[in-house]
Amino acid sequence: MNIVWPILYSIFIWWFSTGIILLLNQRDPSTYKNTFWVSGMVLAMALVGLKTSANLDTVAGAYCGFTCAILVWGWQEIGFLFGYVTGPCREPCPESCRGWQKAYLAFKTIQHHEIALVILALAVTMMTWGGSNQTGFWTFIILWLMRQSAKLNIFLGVLNLNERFLPNHLKYIFTYFTCKPMNPLLPISVIGGALCAIPLWQAAFDPNASDFVVASMSLTGAILSLAVLEHILMVVPFSSEGLWKWGMRS
Repeated sequence: MNIVWPILYSIFIWWFSTGIILLLNQRDPSTYKNTFWVSGMVLAMALVGLKTSANLDTVAGAYCGFTCAILVWGWQEIGFLFGYVTGPCREPCPESCRGWQKAYLAFKTIQHHEIALVILALAVTMMTWGGSNQTGFWTFIILWLMRQSAKLNIFLGVLNLNERFLPNHLKYIFTYFTCKPMNPLLPISVIGGALCAIPLWQAAFDPNASDFVVASMSLTGAILSLAVLEHILMVVPFSSEGLWKWGMRS
């Protein structure tokens, strides 16, 4: 099997799904409710798709599991950016707040979102439990762990905060971010992510691997590598927002 196609598919889904969510977030807030309900129906179908594809150790099964995991992830992204699934604290960080107190308040701003992620992770686990195709499960876990890492790095301090990604009703969250060239966690995140990606790529490039394994490992390896790239882009001297300019038209 040609390894290029699953890699290109993963890159395209990463880029396109992010842009679509940003574009939906640019629409009038009066559209949020209906959009969120539609995304909920997509979530339900994606979970069914994960359950169905969990026992399909085929190339199509790998693509299906991967895509369904992305759709599940998309629901929580929409819920967060629309302001429906955030946290009990919706106030800017007090100027005098520092250290653990700031960390506590920062967590309170996204507490409900974190709970939703745990519930979704459990749902994905249940849908894929015991299946021969774990592409969807590992895709979601990669997205979840790397997002947690990104949140911690943004809190500790990075150069590019991409504040334009946050809508006006979530601008208060920006006050919990820290802008500085680097923090001690970021190199660990990048190196750790890269080390985890190595066995995925080794399996994908194994000449004896089945087409299913090539597709599955390439999809998950690519999405993990892209997550590592996102971490690197946090500290480079230019913004990555241009990649999704079409989704941030207003």
